[in-house]
Amino acid sequence: MKFLIIGAGQMGSAVAYDLARSEGVQAVTLADANLRRAEETVARIASPKLRAARLDVEASNDLVDAMRRHDCVIAATTFRHNVALTKAAIEAGVHLCDLGGNDDVVYQQLALDKEARQRNVLIVPNCGLAPGLANVLAARGVEQFEKVDSVQLRVGGLPQHPKPPFNYQLVFSVEGLINEYSGKSRVLRNYAIAEVDAMTEVERIEFPPPFGALEAFTTSGGTSLLPQMFAGKVRELDYKTIRYPGHCKLFKTLLDLGFASNEPITVGANVLTAKEMFFELLQRKLAGSDHDVVLLRVSIQGERGGKRQTLSFNLIDFYQENDNITAMMRTTAFPTSIIAQLVVGGTVQQRGVMTPEQCIPLDPLVSELHTRGVNVTQEWS
Repeated sequence: MKFLIIGAGQMGSAVAYDLARSEGVQAVTLADANLRRAEETVARIASPKLRAARLDVEASNDLVDAMRRHDCVIAATTFRHNVALTKAAIEAGVHLCDLGGNDDVVYQQLALDKEARQRNVLIVPNCGLAPGLANVLAARGVEQFEKVDSVQLRVGGLPQHPKPPFNYQLVFSVEGLINEYSGKSRVLRNYAIAEVDAMTEVERIEFPPPFGALEAFTTSGGTSLLPQMFAGKVRELDYKTIRYPGHCKLFKTLLDLGFASNEPITVGANVLTAKEMFFELLQRKLAGSDHDVVLLRVSIQGERGGKRQTLSFNLIDFYQENDNITAMMRTTAFPTSIIAQLVVGGTVQQRGVMTPEQCIPLDPLVSELHTRGVNVTQEWS
């Protein structure tokens, strides 16, 4: 199996790390517009399977040629590139997995389903943690019930030692964070698809010590295609992001004041948008160096075997000191790497454009994560 990773940032580097350690993987190319960044990552991982390359996603001919030399492409760059990368992968006749996260982009990719089928390839948007792993847990969990009343997905990446005022540090890109905090969250209400504003419907959620009482609130992109899959079958379904108490109110105030708007602002001789300035400030103030933790809980309530039951999937994953890989990198990149290997290895044989909840089996995904020390527990009550 030969893989091409596009993007040598945190997630792309973690995907490269996992693929290089996986049996059955012959070669991995880590490509980035900044060759030095890719080379530094390759040198750090120090695997004979891995090589660095310079690749500009805007150069379509070079992109397709590079893709053709591999079995699967993993897009670990901004979601704004994913439609173009999907088209290039279809033209090259290779599979593609990406980290997704933006509903509008995913719908554009889904519109290319026929072309992907004709080329006998599978495009899998929204791999990763949430959307991604959490959605597979929810979808495969629902299939174990005769009737489902509610599905709740709760996921968050947090610093282990929070500092005010936001009690948060960036665990992925600023653009990705604001994308989640903006727009609408697609949900199911009384069996029908509905939309609610992001950063609303704040609730209390409890996790074992040392975490205790936390908050969760709606964010966009997390439900992926679950509402479409289960409309008319599941009464209530929603996705919320977990944070330390008070985070939502503080951050939403800034967004309501227009800090992430496209309003032009003149600074000396430069003209920037409010969003550009806000992104830069967030990058400086929320970068942080504290070790992180990822919390996940997927709860499904309904009837099974004629009885009322609840199925809960739980995950608590910490930064790994030995490997110097954050919990968010592990829980986002490792599922993506595993999904790509399941596709190329033939475990997943569907073709077209499908999100993980539509095509990825639960057992091999969870068992492979377990071998990497990412442990999803399952409990019936």
